[in-house]
Amino acid sequence: MILADKIVALRKKAGWSQEELANQLGVTRQSVSKWEGAQSIPDLDRVIQLSRIFEVSTDYLLKEEIEEREYAEEAYSSDNMIPIRRVSMEEASEYLRLCRESAPKIAAGTFLCIISPICLLLLGMFSEYSILRISENVAGGMGICILLALVTAGIVLFLSCDAKVKEFEYLNKEVFETEYGVTGMVQDRKKHFQSTYSSLNIKGTVLCILSVIPLFAAACTDNDVLGVIALCLLLLIVGIGCIAFVYGGVIWGAMDKLLQEGDYTQAKKKKKHVLGPVSAVYWLMITAVFFWYTYGPDGNGHPGSSKFIWMISGVLYGAVVVIVRLIEKNTEK
Repeated sequence: MILADKIVALRKKAGWSQEELANQLGVTRQSVSKWEGAQSIPDLDRVIQLSRIFEVSTDYLLKEEIEEREYAEEAYSSDNMIPIRRVSMEEASEYLRLCRESAPKIAAGTFLCIISPICLLLLGMFSEYSILRISENVAGGMGICILLALVTAGIVLFLSCDAKVKEFEYLNKEVFETEYGVTGMVQDRKKHFQSTYSSLNIKGTVLCILSVIPLFAAACTDNDVLGVIALCLLLLIVGIGCIAFVYGGVIWGAMDKLLQEGDYTQAKKKKKHVLGPVSAVYWLMITAVFFWYTYGPDGNGHPGSSKFIWMISGVLYGAVVVIVRLIEKNTEK
């Protein structure tokens, strides 16, 4: 193992980002990036600093022949003494390729789930205001069937993409090492994707902000039909915005996983994240409340006003996310 790989391994073992290590050494993040990518070598003073920070000898950092003796114990997980995996260049390239192929499919699945209530809302409006000659029960039944079909299609896309990267699941949970050149390759790809990622986030944010304009415009007219149409437009625009978020996030997250940065540092992998299960329970409960309020236990529901459940739930979900994040942050201390 060369010096570049040793710096990467020790930094990740400490749970630091390149920025955090650079701050401790008094250098730029770019300098640390070049060291880890074997593009340059730190001077002697920096090597001494590194040995003090990581609590290893300078001999260990500089001499490859003592690697087995001094690094053997560190090549095992402290929790279960299982050897730490090493990710090869071929494995890393294959994982990035699969994630890039899956990104548009995961984005499409997210879009389908978000727009799934639109047909239910429109059919309910058509029935209530006699725009189409269909009964309330027929409209509700057709709307639910379309909603379930769209959600099912989205879930199928999620599961198919997950199956393709199943063998790389350990990247999310385990601490690992990368072979020589992998870190430099991923950092180079991340640098080239940075502008695209920023652009996608900006577009997604703008669309989500603008999505409420139709709703405010409809509120000024005091017309229920326009209100339903505005809500459908809101879901459609938010869905398009989420396509940008998810597409960029999947590719960016794949690179973060290989670099063990962002949400995938060693320290964060040891935590148990509860946002996913909480979100699933939250939206299942909201869906149950929506159906109960819309159709009622005895068939006497309030389909005309049930659309506001989704708007209120969306706002409350933001509060739920903040609370869960605060709880997770406090449990770290």
